[in-house]
Amino acid sequence: MIVQACINGARPRDFHPLIPLTIDAMVRDAAASVAAGAAELHIHPRGADGKESLAAVDDTLGAIRRACPGTLIGVSTGAWIEGDREKTREGIRCWRVLPDYASVNLSEDDAPGVIQLLRQKGVGIEVGLASVADAERYTSLEDHERVFRLLIELDDEQDLQRACDIRDGIIEVLERSRVNRPILLHGFDGTVWPFVRSARERRYSTRIGLEDGKHLPDGTIASDNAALVAAAVAIFRGQSN
Repeated sequence: MIVQACINGARPRDFHPLIPLTIDAMVRDAAASVAAGAAELHIHPRGADGKESLAAVDDTLGAIRRACPGTLIGVSTGAWIEGDREKTREGIRCWRVLPDYASVNLSEDDAPGVIQLLRQKGVGIEVGLASVADAERYTSLEDHERVFRLLIELDDEQDLQRACDIRDGIIEVLERSRVNRPILLHGFDGTVWPFVRSARERRYSTRIGLEDGKHLPDGTIASDNAALVAAAVAIFRGQSN
């Protein structure tokens, strides 16, 4: 059970005054999040124009690793980043500073191809499951157990009961197929804190940060990523409800 910090994601500049979009800001927030108790980092590198970019992975990871030695760092391979299958694959092929793992969304058409490419590069795979259909697709893949971790993430569902039903359906598929991989469970905006608590109850890992939401458990806006991490770590340590 660990708390991963997801410090920026695809959020726009106006989402929060301290959303880290430059390398210097990401280094600052990464170090502060680790100091607050995050065991891992999930980063969406940005180019000079502030847009997400697979080409920015090398410089961004190099800088964060210098600031956070020994901390596992993951990145996204979301199809929206480059907006083109071949550009996505070429971006990954060109990586010279490799992340410890990369997230692959099973809802995306080219997910199996991206998974194979990451394996060839020696990058761990964090499989993103957002629906029962994603879970069924994952369990149908050859060598589906050869992944770093499973990520149950319900970004598009804000009705808590519906989100819980989807979560339970995904878990049922994994249990039925006897999948034995670590699980990280997280919510988005209104479901963030219920899912942090659910992860603790189920002894799963979780993640927190401005990628997933900006509010603390009491509903106030967090000052920064470190404040969000500290609140999640307190829940995981049983110091907060």
